[in-house]
Amino acid sequence: MAIFGSKEAPQAQGVTLERAQVVIEAARQKAEQIGVAQNIAVVDAGNNLVAFAHMDGAWLGSIDIAQNKAYTARAFDMETKALGKMSQPGEPLFGIHASNDGKLIIFAGGIPLKQGGQVVGAIGVSGGTVEQDQEVAEAGAAAL
Repeated sequence: MAIFGSKEAPQAQGVTLERAQVVIEAARQKAEQIGVAQNIAVVDAGNNLVAFAHMDGAWLGSIDIAQNKAYTARAFDMETKALGKMSQPGEPLFGIHASNDGKLIIFAGGIPLKQGGQVVGAIGVSGGTVEQDQEVAEAGAAAL
């Protein structure tokens, strides 16, 4: 057991900083490949931000969106793209975007991160079209 001030460091489970950086790097490379500056967020199983990257030139307004896409993907353990389809008028989750203090994002770019079939975190990407955000998030998720 680590005690405050001791030399023992707590050991993270699931999405460690090192793994989050691998996910972000893969996503960043994909963003550069398709020519779009992105904001990329990775959260752990507890939905805590582990790592974040703001590429040069990425929209400042997309910082919160990227973080909230990651939050949403982990909160519901599904891609934000799928949640978006289920939350349209007439669908069973219509209006869900207004819950959770407005943190839920219901369009593409948020993907749960899985290890051994278990969700261990999520990635959220924002700064391009929703299709570009999804493509970059998929590249990041694949790197875990």
